[in-house]
Amino acid sequence: MVYALPKTTIVKQVKLNVGNLEAMIDFYTQMIGLVLLKKEGKTAFLGAQDASESIVVLEELVDPVVNNKTTGLYHTAFLLPSRKDLGNSLLWLMQNNIEIGAADHGYSEAIYLTDPEGNGIEIYRDKPMTEWDIQADGEIIGVTEELDADGVVAASDGQWLGMALGSKIGHVHLQVADLDETEKFYEQLGFSLKSNFGGRAKFFAAGLYHHHIGTNTWNGRNIALIGENQLGLAWYSFQLPSKEEFELFVNYLDETSIEYVNENDQITIQDPNGMQIKFGC
Repeated sequence: MVYALPKTTIVKQVKLNVGNLEAMIDFYTQMIGLVLLKKEGKTAFLGAQDASESIVVLEELVDPVVNNKTTGLYHTAFLLPSRKDLGNSLLWLMQNNIEIGAADHGYSEAIYLTDPEGNGIEIYRDKPMTEWDIQADGEIIGVTEELDADGVVAASDGQWLGMALGSKIGHVHLQVADLDETEKFYEQLGFSLKSNFGGRAKFFAAGLYHHHIGTNTWNGRNIALIGENQLGLAWYSFQLPSKEEFELFVNYLDETSIEYVNENDQITIQDPNGMQIKFGC
């Protein structure tokens, strides 16, 4: 059976295991611009400005393991609504002396940084789809070129008020052990390969998007899998557009004998790299 995820499937949340919850809350609220929606014990839930739902969950671990040479998160990518918002974020980070990188990817403009515990962050805006290099076979060509920082700053209004209303997680980028095995896993789940970058990175999406998931082996091929009680990625999740689509997805998993756990209408699947991916509606 050939199955494709609905084109309106979106990244819902990323959960990070952290060592210092208060320091991480401060960084994600003061520098990234998320809002602390609620805090329950050692767990914090953060969302964009004026949002009611969280997109980042932080949980403080007791005696966590620190290991940067395993599979795990490469970066969480926050998608902003406009170039103005990206300009405001760029100015804010520069004014606060945050070390950043930047790139133009053809379909997007992005800035990069790292949180206090080494988790990568991308903040980006998509260019109009009419400017994307979409091939006849559905491949979406990405590039890595110098960001027009002057143009991005010129689009700013200088009024950084946090992560703008309507911002969300656009994609997650992962460090994996084996690209081909990972490709088979995501395609079996209904994602499609959008770009194969030099045999060291692959990008997947639901529908016509440049990528909801990035994968790479830049940390090394066949590296150890992320372990329990390790700092970094706990899980990442996707939202299907309706209850009906969710039920179709569950039926598909049953037909293909993909192992999963269903708890309160949320599916959890472990990928070949030891990471958990969740689906809900």
